[in-house]
Amino acid sequence: MDKVLRRQKIRYRIRKKVAGTKDNPRLSVFRSNTDIYVQLIDDDSGKTIAAASSKDKDIAAQKGTKVEKSKLVGAAIARKATELGVTAVRFDRGGNLYHGRVKAVADGAREGGLQF
Repeated sequence: MDKVLRRQKIRYRIRKKVAGTKDNPRLSVFRSNTDIYVQLIDDDSGKTIAAASSKDKDIAAQKGTKVEKSKLVGAAIARKATELGVTAVRFDRGGNLYHGRVKAVADGAREGGLQF
């Protein structure tokens, strides 16, 4: 089985268990080769509440490794969530291992005040 199909099956398995609500949205992580993107999603209405990525101007201007930038993305989404009054989220790693950049996003979000 090739890598893409395997990751897809893992994503579907995670999504069966993890669903976001208005009070407790899903923190979805997408990792590309160069960047990382996170969204707060309300699955009841099917809408994205907030989003952040390593392409945002303030984060892209920073010098550092991809892992360090991922931590900044986690802090940025936590800041946006607290402005919206969200304190708790459900973490969706998107089929990636909880390791490296995905873990850095989670750590940054936790330090920013999100609970999951």
